[in-house]
Amino acid sequence: MSSQYSKQSPAPLFEAMVAHHDKNPASFHVPGHKSGQGLLDEGTSFLKTVMSIDYTEITGLDDLHHAEGVIREAEQLAADCFGAEETYFLIGGSTVGNLAMISAVCGKDDIILVQRNVHKSVIHGLMLAGAKAVFIAPGIHPESGVATRLAIDDVKQALLQYSEAKGLFITNPNYYGNGVNLKPFAELMHEHGKLLLVDEAHGAHYGFHPEVPASALSQGADAVVQSTHKMLTAMTMGAMLHVQGPRIDRQAIQQLLAMLQSSSPSYPIMASLDLARKRMHTEGRNWLEQGLAVVKEFRSLLDELTAFGYHPRELPGNQSQEIETADPFKIAIYDATNTLSGTELKERLEAQDCFVEMTDGRQVLLVFTPASTREDMLRIVEVLTNICFDVPIQKKELQAPISNILKLPYYTPISSPVAFDMRDISKKSRDSAFSQVSVQGAVGKRSADMVIPYPPGIPYLYPGEIISASVVEALLQLAANGIKFQGTEFGETQKLKIYT
Repeated sequence: MSSQYSKQSPAPLFEAMVAHHDKNPASFHVPGHKSGQGLLDEGTSFLKTVMSIDYTEITGLDDLHHAEGVIREAEQLAADCFGAEETYFLIGGSTVGNLAMISAVCGKDDIILVQRNVHKSVIHGLMLAGAKAVFIAPGIHPESGVATRLAIDDVKQALLQYSEAKGLFITNPNYYGNGVNLKPFAELMHEHGKLLLVDEAHGAHYGFHPEVPASALSQGADAVVQSTHKMLTAMTMGAMLHVQGPRIDRQAIQQLLAMLQSSSPSYPIMASLDLARKRMHTEGRNWLEQGLAVVKEFRSLLDELTAFGYHPRELPGNQSQEIETADPFKIAIYDATNTLSGTELKERLEAQDCFVEMTDGRQVLLVFTPASTREDMLRIVEVLTNICFDVPIQKKELQAPISNILKLPYYTPISSPVAFDMRDISKKSRDSAFSQVSVQGAVGKRSADMVIPYPPGIPYLYPGEIISASVVEALLQLAANGIKFQGTEFGETQKLKIYT
């Protein structure tokens, strides 16, 4: 066994928890279930084992908020594994990492450039900081209608217009696995003394195999959050925040995480982070190879089912102008005959106990991971094959919501600064500051709604954003073409909520 392997193979936090468990200790501390002894019988078979190591900050098990023992060792190993200078365990998912990144970089009224289709936690971070966002719209895939990537030229233009911006916040990859090469963005930001913050929640596996995209850290990002539970083996809510370089205030990050995370962090979640890191450290490439083999076979079998199409057809290394990078583990499938909507396809799959990640109305998103088995893959292929026989195949014209989406007036590529404020969510503010007006009467007003046409699922308006005449025109055309909206009643009422 090599010395390198021996350094990577320990799971210090998990091993310390097991060692404590093996002492058969008497608990006179929280949690109240006392290592699972208080469980109802019906929960024992599912929860007893994990509760037997559900500990708290007792001697030998360190303290997440002042890590200097086994948790510190586990975080240092994670930093080495994922290519960071420093890594922090998160027990509140990538959400808490996004809140901390934004709050560490932005103060009140500071401006930051933000990819328009970000997770809601980024907006919440802007609200906590009282910061302003200049939103930059991504591209749209011409076939699927979903968001793809930011254009570097748009970011350059935004930086030219708002040179005081603290940096750029980008989501890479997005939910569908679409992304961009980050190196030019990192170089651009650093050239101007700015930071690149990346929500890489769906890319914790990036960089561990030549057939998946490079990681954000390897391309120069200053701070990166990863949902280790999404594509790797951590328990739900287990995530990591990675930092590198001199630009990010690490002391601020630590203080914010102490404020934003529970003072009673879950030890099972942290142990699962430790073990997920160990797997990637010691066998990451080989493990991904197994998962990729399953995905490749699925694609080849799907090619034989001509009633179904899928995105992306081509994997990283293609010359697509819309998708620079693609996660091979994400596959969006749709009925190529347009007989079934995405929702109907999802329902038919679930009727056969195959549960998908999501649907956007046109297609369903399948998320494979390195842990996906060939047996499960063959199971969904069989279900899809049966659907082909069950549904009368009759080729129809593509529905207007898909075919017309790209012909419509689109988002302003670069928005004016949008101010976010925690006061906007208080009951007093809600009761006194909002009114609902016709969409035509909303021009020039501040939106109090988040207006999200689906597809492509990118917010057209954020709360606080000024409603322009071109946005109103686009919303009306989208509604006329049957596009559905989230976050607002606009689709049903033709009215928008505004700040008064």
